[in-house]
Amino acid sequence: MTLNVHRQDGEYFFSLESVKVLQHLMDSSSVTQKQNPHLVKTSNAAVCGNPTLPQEFIELCHQSGSSLVFSRLAAVPMDVCELCSFAACTGCL
Repeated sequence: MTLNVHRQDGEYFFSLESVKVLQHLMDSSSVTQKQNPHLVKTSNAAVCGNPTLPQEFIELCHQSGSSLVFSRLAAVPMDVCELCSFAACTGCL
């Protein structure tokens, strides 16, 4: 069950479901990154400009260093987080 499970990165908290959406968007843009690693900023802009990006990430999109936070969130193993055994995941029921 993923109700009320959150992922924390620094001062930011995001719902597990939103992180899953972000990971999907990051995976979709990773093809571009693999073709040209210098396009990471462009890829981040593409993720932030995507209309399916959950609203809770919009503020982060306007912050410097957002690409680092997005990269860390994209690397979170969801199966471990869903089992509530990952220290950065909070709010497990």
